Amino acid sequence: MPCAEALEFGGGKLPQGAYDTRCTVRSWLDTSYAAEFRMPRQDVGAWLAKTYPSGPAPGTELCDDGADLCLNLDSEAAGPPAGAGADAVTVNVTYEGPDRALVRFSAFTV
Repeated sequence: MPCAEALEFGGGKLPQGAYDTRCTVRSWLDTSYAAEFRMPRQDVGAWLAKTYPSGPAPGTELCDDGADLCLNLDSEAAGPPAGAGADAVTVNVTYEGPDRALVRFSAFTV
């Protein structure tokens, strides 16, 4: 599964400098795209702000276990951008040292 398609479904784009990319899609009653990749740690905040400018600020509440930062777009007040195929998007970021971050991205219909 191309990662560009997975992120596009959630209204995003793969960040510059992303590597070790793995992406999947599952579809039955609902559609769910998942992406996992690494990127430079210092670029995470700017990538999230550029990707979801009208979304909430990333935080530490409701993150997956082990994540240092997350973003949840799953309501009318803070949903995916117009044109996205997903009803909800979650992004969990785990810092793997001073220079690298592991990003787990999920976009799905409900």
